[in-house]
Amino acid sequence: MTAITPPPLRHALADLSPANFGMVMATGIVSIALHLLGWPVLARALLVVNIVLYVGLWVLTVLRLMRHRARVVQDLTDHGRGPGFFTMVAGSGVLGCQCLLLGGPREAALALWGATVALWLLLTYGIFAALTTKAVKPTLDRGISGTWLLAVVATQSIAVLGELLAPGLPAGPRMAMNFLALALWLWGGMLYIWIMTLIFYRYTFFTLAAQDLTPPYWINMGAMAISTLAGTLLTMATPQAPFLHPLRPFIEGFTLFYWASGTWWIPLLLVLGVWRHVIERVPLRYDPMYWGAVFPLGMYAVCTFDLIQALDLHFLQWLPPLFGTAAVLAWGLAFGGLLHRVGQWARQRR
Repeated sequence: MTAITPPPLRHALADLSPANFGMVMATGIVSIALHLLGWPVLARALLVVNIVLYVGLWVLTVLRLMRHRARVVQDLTDHGRGPGFFTMVAGSGVLGCQCLLLGGPREAALALWGATVALWLLLTYGIFAALTTKAVKPTLDRGISGTWLLAVVATQSIAVLGELLAPGLPAGPRMAMNFLALALWLWGGMLYIWIMTLIFYRYTFFTLAAQDLTPPYWINMGAMAISTLAGTLLTMATPQAPFLHPLRPFIEGFTLFYWASGTWWIPLLLVLGVWRHVIERVPLRYDPMYWGAVFPLGMYAVCTFDLIQALDLHFLQWLPPLFGTAAVLAWGLAFGGLLHRVGQWARQRR
């Protein structure tokens, strides 16, 4: 993947993409996939990388808010860039899962869950309220994209991290955490249906140029993959949460529904990728949005791994290594593009 010439350094902070936390999402889920597939050293190495990325991005975000507040507000109320802020929510949740699963401090995971919830409340109601009350709005084909599904991913990230934290909580808080995870899991599914209806309508009834088919459309699959993961964790939590017992057949059915829906997208997204880059010859150039294509591959590997355990579907065992490998390769390409971009900025300083 090549990189375009970056903007001058004095403009880089002002132009910082709200979707940059997608690299935290992608790095975290690839690390978890490596952990589940038996590569603990690489998984822990990516945990260190992800902590550095997370802290660094928050420093840049705070600096941008201090120095370019008007640009931040403009992004928050923009139909194209606004949903990218949900990567902050999902990135915090995925990093919390990564810490917990790879033996990090439980306190860190709890703190990240709290941050995830706070950011979700702030951004979900802030962004959707701003977009709803906005006086001038784009047409559907100009305003909707796969980036909007990051709202679903953000919602499900709270459910996933909450389910991972629940077993270590006292009985009362554990029940509350399981109930919150169930409620958010159901809400995330409803939100996906709303947004995906608009995206599918945009796909099929408006002209779609190759340049319009940006990498976040892979979130079409990724949002279903993380919903599947949340469902498998709820299924496996039924022994510790009695109120889930009568709901288990429903949860299992919807979990499989989510997985099947996400799986359906994969061949179509591959075909559209060939059309975009091979037939229409849109070059592969580094963009923070490409992390939105890495994350779904890693999440599909992880959710399928857990689905196999939860529903005893061992004939699917070949899928997690396949998609885990694809996710690692995609992460390497995206990270290489990032390093190339940083290198160009560094050379500009000389």
